[in-house]
Amino acid sequence: MARTGGSSGRRTGVDPELLWSRAERPRRGRPPAHDRAAITAEAVALADAEGLAAVTMRAVAGRVGAGTMSLYSYVPNKETLLELMIDHVSGDHRLPPEPSGDWRADLSRIAHEQRAIMHRHPWLPGALPAQQTLGPNTLAVWEYTLAVLAPAGLDARARLETFSLLTGFVASHVLYELAQERAIEAAGRTSGDLLDAQARYLRSAAAGTLPHLAQALEVTRDEPAPQAVFDRLLGRMINGLTAGA
Repeated sequence: MARTGGSSGRRTGVDPELLWSRAERPRRGRPPAHDRAAITAEAVALADAEGLAAVTMRAVAGRVGAGTMSLYSYVPNKETLLELMIDHVSGDHRLPPEPSGDWRADLSRIAHEQRAIMHRHPWLPGALPAQQTLGPNTLAVWEYTLAVLAPAGLDARARLETFSLLTGFVASHVLYELAQERAIEAAGRTSGDLLDAQARYLRSAAAGTLPHLAQALEVTRDEPAPQAVFDRLLGRMINGLTAGA
């Protein structure tokens, strides 16, 4: 996964051992008023409602009823909070206990789960490139996917790369779908109206001078619903990823 860093000289980065391998420190005296799970859930709810830019330590502290400075005793910085948020929503995957043995069908199911989760949490596909470490929920999905791909004839490295590429495809496609939804909403049109306008423009632009594009546009004149488009591209993606298996 991509790692991020700052140029200001301030130490950045998330230590995975500190984050995932050690329990929250016990506190003397009164029990803690909050915990990471509740803080993370509030941060996710805020991002779902208002976007990732709205997730500040001050805003999350306000939602949980804590002082901003006291929140840092639970979550040291926003980078760490983002890691917790990504792993939290990774727990939304609803996958069978064991792969079915039909690795193409199982891989397709994983991709559909990813797409559904990203639509429920629209900030997620844009946040994934900044992910620095893998939490327990994310690791469980990785483990399941590697088991799914075991019959595909790929070595361990290729299976890891296949899952990374698949996730990248789903995230990119969902970003496109979300952008289309925002454009439709901003234009005050239905999706059909906007797509018709785009198609008319492209056919006009391609007519007579761009024959290959004109032919492709004619074939896609009756474009199916978004779910069918995703299914078609996903099938092509899975076949391409494992073509050398």
